[in-house]
Amino acid sequence: MLSVGFGALLGAPDAQAVGTRTFQLDKGEDFKGGDLKGVAVDASGKVRAGLSLGASAVNEASAIWAALPEKDGAVLLGTGNEGKLLRLKDGKVSVVAETKALVITSLVEAWGGTVVMGTMPDGKVMKLDRGKVTDLVSIKGVEHIWSVAFDKKSNSVFAATGPEGKLYRVDQNGTAQVYFDAAEQHLMSVAVAPDGTVYAGASEKAKLYKITGPGRGSVMHDFGRTEVRAISVTPKGVVYAIANEIQSGSYAPTRSGRMGPDAAGPTAKPPKTRGKGTLVQFEADGTPDVLLDDKDEHFTSLTVGDDGKPYVGTGVEGRVYTVDDAHNSVLMADTEERQIGALSLGGKTKFVAASDPAVLHPVRGVGGTDSVWTSKVLDAGIRARWGRMSWVSSGTLELSTRSGNTKEPDDTWSAWGKGMAAPGAVDAPAARFFQVRARWNKDASSVLSELTVPFVTDNLRAVITGVDAGPKSASSSGDSVPQSGGPVDGSASSKLNLTWRVDNPDKDKLRYRVQYRLVGATTWYELLKPGEKLTSESYSWETATLPEGEYRIRVTASDELSNPPARVRKHSLESGIVLVDNTPPRVEGLTIAGKKVQGRAIDGVGPIQRIEVSVAGSDDWYPFEPKDGIFDEQSEEFEADVSSFAPAGPALLSVRVYDKANNFVVRNVSLK
Repeated sequence: MLSVGFGALLGAPDAQAVGTRTFQLDKGEDFKGGDLKGVAVDASGKVRAGLSLGASAVNEASAIWAALPEKDGAVLLGTGNEGKLLRLKDGKVSVVAETKALVITSLVEAWGGTVVMGTMPDGKVMKLDRGKVTDLVSIKGVEHIWSVAFDKKSNSVFAATGPEGKLYRVDQNGTAQVYFDAAEQHLMSVAVAPDGTVYAGASEKAKLYKITGPGRGSVMHDFGRTEVRAISVTPKGVVYAIANEIQSGSYAPTRSGRMGPDAAGPTAKPPKTRGKGTLVQFEADGTPDVLLDDKDEHFTSLTVGDDGKPYVGTGVEGRVYTVDDAHNSVLMADTEERQIGALSLGGKTKFVAASDPAVLHPVRGVGGTDSVWTSKVLDAGIRARWGRMSWVSSGTLELSTRSGNTKEPDDTWSAWGKGMAAPGAVDAPAARFFQVRARWNKDASSVLSELTVPFVTDNLRAVITGVDAGPKSASSSGDSVPQSGGPVDGSASSKLNLTWRVDNPDKDKLRYRVQYRLVGATTWYELLKPGEKLTSESYSWETATLPEGEYRIRVTASDELSNPPARVRKHSLESGIVLVDNTPPRVEGLTIAGKKVQGRAIDGVGPIQRIEVSVAGSDDWYPFEPKDGIFDEQSEEFEADVSSFAPAGPALLSVRVYDKANNFVVRNVSLK
């Protein structure tokens, strides 16, 4: 994985900028995401020479659904533009025929070089013979010919169809007979083994059928997914199949048998959807072995190369993967197009057919002097200075670097630095973003397996944006700083809960110092104990032994724990007024005249916050306003008419007075 020494990448919540950090690329995913030109990346984190691809734009089509190499090196292309059949040779495209179908879904060479085509949505199997395209058969009740395969043993073509999930055998005369009737609505893929065994893949339930004769079929494997997209069988009878979990109504057919809304249209483009793909190998006895399982992309094409390995094309990023018996997957090519519609990596003519836009990539070979790996953009979070870059490789490579301050490289980035044949100082200016490029100029067998780039970021100042103080039992909110003590209906407390908010852009580990002073005084006193190291953004302050009055708190943030002394930065911020009041108010002149209770509430710090009266022992308290109607002074006169709740006879009344700090006093008066 991509790791950063002393912590994760900047921008992550737990990142800490502590001195020198590193970009370290040593896993397969670390080396993906950039630009792979003629290089391959395997799951273990090795970059080596990969498929060297050319590019021939197919402007006459929006999507390539099928492709078939011809003996003269040309490639036939089945497209989604009114079912055009195209031929590409020497980089030039010509129209062979316009079938008027929506899509040519599949191509296979059959009798003596005749090319057979599956189409949709009219259920036609067509053929190209001596340069002319004609209908071979139009199968009644069939709308989709999803896939066709030629069986040399029976000299017939097998067609996987929908919406009734039937497999047809079609002879050279165009006679079509049901060979197998599956329980599913669609058979989407078909392949024939050398011994004549037929394999068919279904949708909407991804089952792989093994069919040994007319009507004699059994489920070889249930993928538990949506579709079996493609099947390939080696000369030795090893079966490979790709299956996807993909949303119904996108690439998969709907229950009505029509294509989903993303795919339907005049160009019949493959849908823009994401799925989960899997590649499974089956030995001769049917034992399954999951070789590749992708949680992010579905697979759209499958072939077996000259090396005997399976190759799959993906439907989101336009990539080509292979995998070995040890389940080590290798990203062989990463095209600029979105989807790989067809692959040919065996025989004389090798290619990768891509869609959106439609491009045919001829495979020039493996590796070559123009093989180049360019890393994804590496983000230091803020501007950084680069150190000595090192790497592990076999053979000779040339590495260079560049940097910039935009997420996507543009003209403001630096030019690529001088090529480095050995580890050394990075030739790129200080910036936030960074890229590395490796060239296989001299040794196509070289393998890059690890890359390390140390860096040191600018030290940005942490800024305290707010300081709050509230009772230990309750948190404060807003910009105002409340007084010490709890809520009116709680108990008073001499402890204040000090909290502060910090903007820490480079995620340094911070140390805080807290001081206090009386309002009107200039001397600041240390609140923390000598040697106490505070790193949290809160502190419990005991005020019981302090003089009562108004205070201010000052908090200072320092990044000294993350930086050497010369780079340390600090910031301080004062709070608003904090009231320290731990003495309850007093009541003077408490009397009762008739049904009116009178008196004066006085507090040493103030102001008075609340006055309540109750019948002693009832616990029903009734609030009353002071005579002037507002609580805003240290001394408030009050006159409470208790006639609405006082009993008719003698009673003892209780008067309770709160100050702003929630300290309170209770006094009693007799009602006669």
